[in-house]
Amino acid sequence: MSSESTAPSGRRRLNWLVASVAAAIAVGVAAWAQLGARRAPPSTAFEIVAVYPHDPGAFTQGLAIEAGQLYEGTGQYGASTVRRVDLASGRPEKQRALNPRYFGEGIAILGGSLYQLTWQNGVAVVYDLESFEVQRTMPYDGEGWGLTHDGRELIMSDGSATIRFRDPTTFAVTREIEVRDHGAPVTKLNELEYIDGEIWANIWYDDRIARISPADGAVKGYIDLASLYPQNARSSEAVLNGIAYDAAAERLFVTGKNWPQLYEIKVARR
Repeated sequence: MSSESTAPSGRRRLNWLVASVAAAIAVGVAAWAQLGARRAPPSTAFEIVAVYPHDPGAFTQGLAIEAGQLYEGTGQYGASTVRRVDLASGRPEKQRALNPRYFGEGIAILGGSLYQLTWQNGVAVVYDLESFEVQRTMPYDGEGWGLTHDGRELIMSDGSATIRFRDPTTFAVTREIEVRDHGAPVTKLNELEYIDGEIWANIWYDDRIARISPADGAVKGYIDLASLYPQNARSSEAVLNGIAYDAAAERLFVTGKNWPQLYEIKVARR
């Protein structure tokens, strides 16, 4: 058979193959888009309720509210503190400096004691909440980043995707969860707050707060606060970091490292 007689048939087969591949790609893209839409955790809307002064010299590492009173833990070697803060003015009402060899991190208040982590020193410092006198210190392995509690146990982050639950008396790990967004680990978890049965976590260098299930570590959604304090108004290290929830009054406060404002916000839905 001559080559002339086979050419049209070959072109038809080639055209059919090209059309089939294009159709398959189109179907795959559509399916992937649908899967992505299903997989993306919802981003929760928020509104600003009020804006308060905040010490721009405070390298905020932890934020907490107890009995309507705001407490803050700050970082940096030689400048780390725990402080009780007047909300209206942003000024410390009471303050205690951390040992200069320690870099302060997250704080939590439980059972009349204030707990403060240190970054790479492997020491948790426990203070009397009223006097700020040191009650004891407790060692731990690895880094300390964020700290909160669920009313029974302390809950700690270390910059990875792992969150550990710890006994407040011994600081022993009782269990741990891996934080994942549809199977992908979420790392750089920083300051924590326990809110309505969820763990809320700042993500370092990200203006979102992750809402995490304490049962299995699944991310239930995000709160995007990128519009809160513009990137062009702050340095690269002045990241969103600091969540405090007043459960009795249902008031939520957020701030960042060296931010001049502390914001009271309302989340539209959780």
